[in-house]
Order: sequence, then C-alpha cells, then structure tokens
Amino acid sequence: MSIRENLAANLRRLCKDHASVSAVCRELGINRTQFERYLQGQTVPNKATAKLICDYFRIDEAELYLDPDVPEPRVRGLPPVSESLFNQMIRPPSPSIAGGTYFTYFSIPSRPDLLMRSVTFVRREAELVTFRRVTGWSERRGSTWARARGNHYGVAISRLNWIYFSGINRRQTGEPSLISVQWAPISEPVLIGKAMLLTEAGPAFVSVIMRRDMANIRPRDAISMAHVIRLDDPNVDQLVVSLTRDGLG
Repeated sequence: MSIRENLAANLRRLCKDHASVSAVCRELGINRTQFERYLQGQTVPNKATAKLICDYFRIDEAELYLDPDVPEPRVRGLPPVSESLFNQMIRPPSPSIAGGTYFTYFSIPSRPDLLMRSVTFVRREAELVTFRRVTGWSERRGSTWARARGNHYGVAISRLNWIYFSGINRRQTGEPSLISVQWAPISEPVLIGKAMLLTEAGPAFVSVIMRRDMANIRPRDAISMAHVIRLDDPNVDQLVVSLTRDGLG
C-alpha cells in the first residue's frame, strides 16, 4: 500500500471511536472537504496538520503512515506492555452498569451553589465496558468555564464493589481523569463517589453523582445540557440536588 492509502486506512480506523467524521473535523479545526481527501487517499497533510492530527489521536506521526496490514513486531513470549496493562484492567468482574446515557454531576470547589453537569455515554460489548464523557460543549465562547470543556474516552472496570471510569481527554490538554463510584444505598438507582479532575488551579478531588437518563434524550440534546448548573434551578434533577445538599454526592 502507498503512504496515502496507509494514511486513509489509519484515519478511518481512528475515526471509528468518535461520534462522526464531522465531529472530528470540528474538534481538529480542519475543513471537512480537506479531511475527506485524506480519508479517500487522495493526498497527505502537511507537517503542521499531521502534528495536529497526531496530537488529537494521541499517536506518533510514524503510526499515522504505517501499513495497517503489517502486525506490530513483538518479542516472542512477551506481549506489549500496553496489551498487558489493558488485559489487567478489563479482567473480571465486569462493572454492574448498563449501557446508555448517564448525566454526571461534579461538585465545584468553593462553589457549593453550582454543579458541573456532564453527559457520559456508556457502551457494553459483552464483558467490556467503555465510555465517552462530554463536558461543557454548550458553554458560550469567552465563558469563564471554557477551560472545563472535555471529551474523555476510556474504560470502566469494577474492583471491590466500586466502578472506576478511567479515561483520557481527547481535547488538546490530553489530561487523564479517574472517577470512582458505587451504587447509593437508596431506592433510586444512582451512583455516587469521587472524581479526580483537572481544574484551573490544578488537579482536584470532587464529589460526583451519576444518574441514567430514562427519558431517551437524543445524544445531541444531552450534550447541549453539559454545562454548569445552579442547585436552585427548578429544572435540575431534584434527587441530585437532594444528594448534593445532604453531602452524599
């Protein structure tokens, strides 16, 4: 295969983990028509654009042009470290959480009257549970919360009755995140726990509440709700408000 064909095949593979090619183009700031030319193997990006693409997908530039049909070299009897780590992470037991859309609420340090509402899309494939969490996409340009935007992808695992959501932000900051939650001891199915997040002041541990959307809101509409909310807003989930004020979130 030629370099252009390798690029096209690798980009198509990388884009499969995202909502759509259009979403990738928006996040990269690349014209859709130009990106389609890469996907069709018609041309290759210049050095600056290639770096932008590699930074976004968190890969080395060499990987962008590798022949996808050639297996990676490995030492006989010794699997790659990444493979060993991943296998350890996803070993049983599988998390006791169903696939679907979950609104995820984070406390905000020094602002007890506010919550950051994100939307988490959980996907189950047999025993493997993966997720995508979107934060702050509906914030206005110039908002003080613009830096809180996030597009985290990762895997959910279960250990000692806790569910851990471990992910990486695919926006330019690329920071890791970790959420640990368990089912609350109440009649309503809701997850509560703690999260390690990156704030303007650096890493912080905050309270977190996750509740599944049972109204079947469209993904685009759910994403539009991913922003800072006030606890006194009558439209906010009142169970979430109650748990937050009781200090359970």
